[in-house]
Amino acid sequence: MIPYLDVQHLTKTFGALTLFRDISFSIGEGQKVGLIAKNGTGKSTLLSILAGKESYDAGDIVFRRDLKVGFLEQSPAFDPEESVLDACFNHQGEEEKVLKAKQVLTQLKIRDLQQKMGQLSGGQQKRVALANVLLTEPDLIILDEPTNHLDLEMIEWLEGYLGRSNRTLLMVTHDRFFLDRVCSVILELDDHTIYTYRGNYAYYLEKRQERIDNRRAEIVRANNLYRTELEWMRRMPQARAHKARYREEAFYELEKVAKQRLEERQLRLKSSNVYIGSKIFECQYISKAYDDTIILKDFYYNFSRFEKMGIVGNNGTGKSTFIKMLLGQVAVDDGHIVIGDTVKFGYFSQEGLQFNDQQKVIDVVRDIAEYVDLGGGRKLSASQLLQYFLFTNEQQYNYVYKLSGGERRKLYLCTVLMQNPNFLVLDEPTNDLDIVTLQILEEYLQDFPGCVIVVSHDRYFMDKVVDHLLVFKGQGDINDFPGNYTQYRQWAALEVSGESGQSGKSGNSGKTGQSGKPSYRHDDRRRLSYKEKREIEQLEKDIATLEAEKKQIEDALCGGTTSVDEITTMSKRLPVLNKELDEKSMRWLELSEIAS
Repeated sequence: MIPYLDVQHLTKTFGALTLFRDISFSIGEGQKVGLIAKNGTGKSTLLSILAGKESYDAGDIVFRRDLKVGFLEQSPAFDPEESVLDACFNHQGEEEKVLKAKQVLTQLKIRDLQQKMGQLSGGQQKRVALANVLLTEPDLIILDEPTNHLDLEMIEWLEGYLGRSNRTLLMVTHDRFFLDRVCSVILELDDHTIYTYRGNYAYYLEKRQERIDNRRAEIVRANNLYRTELEWMRRMPQARAHKARYREEAFYELEKVAKQRLEERQLRLKSSNVYIGSKIFECQYISKAYDDTIILKDFYYNFSRFEKMGIVGNNGTGKSTFIKMLLGQVAVDDGHIVIGDTVKFGYFSQEGLQFNDQQKVIDVVRDIAEYVDLGGGRKLSASQLLQYFLFTNEQQYNYVYKLSGGERRKLYLCTVLMQNPNFLVLDEPTNDLDIVTLQILEEYLQDFPGCVIVVSHDRYFMDKVVDHLLVFKGQGDINDFPGNYTQYRQWAALEVSGESGQSGKSGNSGKTGQSGKPSYRHDDRRRLSYKEKREIEQLEKDIATLEAEKKQIEDALCGGTTSVDEITTMSKRLPVLNKELDEKSMRWLELSEIAS
């Protein structure tokens, strides 16, 4: 394999902050490489360095001679007076490629090639920049968050385009479906060091866990030996002067390993103190249009308690408008939205929150609340919530202006959760968040005891979180699907092939039929999703196991043959067991009510 790029001993610092130190890796011809790292650790900086946009402190970067490199920046800048066509070809005048440009731009929903760049939104400009990179046909393509501002249709097109291409690729993306299907090598930037995994995202997850487990075992072994050697160092100061110096030198090397701290994943953050009544919200035949663009027409939907809904669809079909109507920020043209009295919304918008850059991170969250009551006597402080979302103690007392774009989005998320809502409405929450944070957020939402609506183009995230979809297809055409995104795509593929013979509607659909009349179920009750059916089956098994354990403990405590230590242990276990039984039994009852 011909090496296209070779990086050796690269180091980059900003003042006292080290982003990476002495890192080395190479990219060969035809390889498709994904770069993964937490927010604020230097992903975009590394790409900018490789593209020649930013300097570095030490090391060597060697490209193959005459290699043509194309770079998609996270926030590209254009002359506002130049046309889309000029922006695509960088004024190179390659008119013979205009037809190809039209094809690519059409796929990216940019149709007016003479429109001035200053008239386009930020998302549209990012798509033009992406088209520019693809059309100039570089040998090595470097992409920084290429799926941002793309809808699902565009993402799947780009996924296929890059997957079929034999061009060499290095990219940063949080889209794990995209990584899994396009990339054959994963680079992970972690703790100032780079790790290489020769496989797709699924392979990376497996091997990364092996690396962490091995490192953890190494630290445990080092700690055990360190205690022995530390005792020797303390007790025999005179003897050390006459013994081989290697043991003392080895002690200090051992100390470095023993004092390492792997970042432990936080315990899953579960709250039992969120209450929401049985009445959530009901869309009573609502309609909304802007000129000739229909968002909703006679749409009916009755939202169920504990429902976790995903909203998907192409850009411009009205997803964000729908949730703004739900929140009362946009008025409906006709119909009514009735909200339950107990509903307390927490809204995470695409626009984000405007921070005071001179405020400390911890104070931003404390301005919302000092703590959240989790129930059962447990409280979560502002600092603990920030720590849960991977803000270190040092970062919490830094000023907001020092945060990266992804860290600011993460801080905004913490301000929403600190309000202790019982209904979360999240509009594109995955944009700019690193993969580790996405995994934490997924777990949080899976355990969240209230209601959730998520608008997102992140297919992996949707599969993990939601059990129900509204698919906005444009001009008021909405599919109501009881399942996650992958299940919907499988169903849609059957529809296209004509194998399902269904109308594309189930549950409480507000889809408008071809007759122009709304079609929906008069039965307001929601049916159990596939995920919930599996959950109720697992709950029955868990409850049976817990009840058997409880009976065993109670019999032992009454038997008179149990030792004092065993009685103490059992006495501590019994209330924990009872609480877990209560929680699982309550959840089983909730699901049973839906099923009945």
